[in-house]
Amino acid sequence: MGSIWMIAAMAIFAVEDAFLKAASTVLPVGQILMIFGLGGAALFACLARLNNEPLFVPDILSLPMRIRVVFEIAGRLFYVLAIALTPLSAATVILQATPLVVVAGAALVFGEKVGWRRWFAIFIGLIGVVVIVQPGTDSFSALSILAVIGMIGFAGRDLASRAAPATLSTVILGLYGFLAIVAAGALFAVWQGVPFVGPDVGTWFYLLGAILAGVVAYSCLMKAMRTGEVSAVTPFRYTRLLFGITLGVVLFNEQLSPTMILGSGLIVFSGLFILWRGKLAR
Repeated sequence: MGSIWMIAAMAIFAVEDAFLKAASTVLPVGQILMIFGLGGAALFACLARLNNEPLFVPDILSLPMRIRVVFEIAGRLFYVLAIALTPLSAATVILQATPLVVVAGAALVFGEKVGWRRWFAIFIGLIGVVVIVQPGTDSFSALSILAVIGMIGFAGRDLASRAAPATLSTVILGLYGFLAIVAAGALFAVWQGVPFVGPDVGTWFYLLGAILAGVVAYSCLMKAMRTGEVSAVTPFRYTRLLFGITLGVVLFNEQLSPTMILGSGLIVFSGLFILWRGKLAR
């Protein structure tokens, strides 16, 4: 069952990305983030109250949580900018390198043992990112760096989550994660200086769809991680790549280049190899 929950989470996350990309054709990114964050935070606050959980506990102010908020802001802001300004399929592929960076960060920050084979796989996966971005060529676009920064932000958030106090439930983590998105949107709106736009009915549909998809996908993800063994369900994270590419091609008429196919193959192969080696090490 854990694998089914994970696949569902990845499919719904891809739908969330598509809704946000559609909304970005009408609204400024800062406004999108603020509405998306407020909506998600409100839903998680309701879930917390239904579970009789306090909305604020002192551990929210712990150092790991402060670090988590910073990375959450960076990850969300730059990834939403990436899906707004670059092909959804390319941003989704680059995001799949997050587990590789998390493994490398766990070794460097938490001292987890990572053998040379997994370090080599991490290197190959990052080469896959370089193949997609294509720096130094005529095909290079500086906008592709947005997805890379977003991916690094998400990896830092996941690492900080490992160090977060165990007293914080997934609902509370979700609540403050979405509040961080509000902060990201407000900061970018001030920096960009673009006036807010009144959403029409269609845009409200995209925004509400993104909010509901984000909360449901997050809940499915937490269910997956609690239902099955982490090593068994984690490989199914890469199904997001298939869903993201499909939506990008079908809904936004995006084209897949040979370099994107090669780069995504290197990233997925590296990630699956790392998971396999990690399972053998236990």
